[in-house]
Amino acid sequence: MVSSLRSRLMSASAALAVSALMLAGCTAVPAEQQSAASPPEAAAAPAAAELSPATGSISGGDTVTITGSSLGDVTRVVIGGVDAANVVAKADTVTAVVPRAAEYQPVAASVEVFAGDIAVPASAPLTFSYAAVTPVDSQLQYAFAHWNNYNLDEYGTFNPVGGDCVNFVSQTLMARGWAETDDWYNNNGGDDWTYSWIHVPTFDNWLRDNADRLGVTELSLEQRDQVKVGDVVMFDWNVNGALDHTQIVSEVTVVDGATKIKMVGHNRDSNWRDLDDTLTVDHPGGTAYFWSIP
Repeated sequence: MVSSLRSRLMSASAALAVSALMLAGCTAVPAEQQSAASPPEAAAAPAAAELSPATGSISGGDTVTITGSSLGDVTRVVIGGVDAANVVAKADTVTAVVPRAAEYQPVAASVEVFAGDIAVPASAPLTFSYAAVTPVDSQLQYAFAHWNNYNLDEYGTFNPVGGDCVNFVSQTLMARGWAETDDWYNNNGGDDWTYSWIHVPTFDNWLRDNADRLGVTELSLEQRDQVKVGDVVMFDWNVNGALDHTQIVSEVTVVDGATKIKMVGHNRDSNWRDLDDTLTVDHPGGTAYFWSIP
């Protein structure tokens, strides 16, 4: 009987041992395999490699593509210290719309990429080169180079005889690509000129008489949403039908659904003069309209 009991206990012990081995085999990693197991792979750090195109308009608006790796978390692209618009990030590319150049001048601007507040490294410095590539670019480049630094040798100044605003606007249109005509010119540093070049009402009449040839279109204040950078603004301070002043549009933005316009010009020389402030603060009750330039 003792022998039979011993046999049954030994059989039970063997069965338990086998069961333990079977259970261990479901979860345990053999010792010889534990040292060979790889740790979880870390996510690749984002990196920028190339910018294309690397050159574009000083007026902004070009769409650039940044290629690299692991760029899906990119949230900002900064060009020349200004945030680009419409940033769209994918795994290996980021697209963004370039802002205008500072003061509309050609410059090589640094390009920075951010994922949140973290700067994304680049394999080489990224640079966007602004250039005057359109007629409007050339017009605004000239305007911002000379709004407070008169081009006296070529065009002189008419401030001593009533104001230089039309002389300046005419210069910017020449820079845009317009050509002098027999009835619109300024030669010899301001020694030989026509009234259409220097006198606001005469200039306005000249635009009106040549509207078809020049392709210009008159727009009212209520049509300001159609105004573009480079268009001409005509002012009547006293609303008496006698025009007093003219400037060039330097910026058009939409703020809370309203179109805001800034201007560059001579006589109270300025580069970002606000249209609404001009008509409410500087000349309360004044009015204005625009010549849209194609």
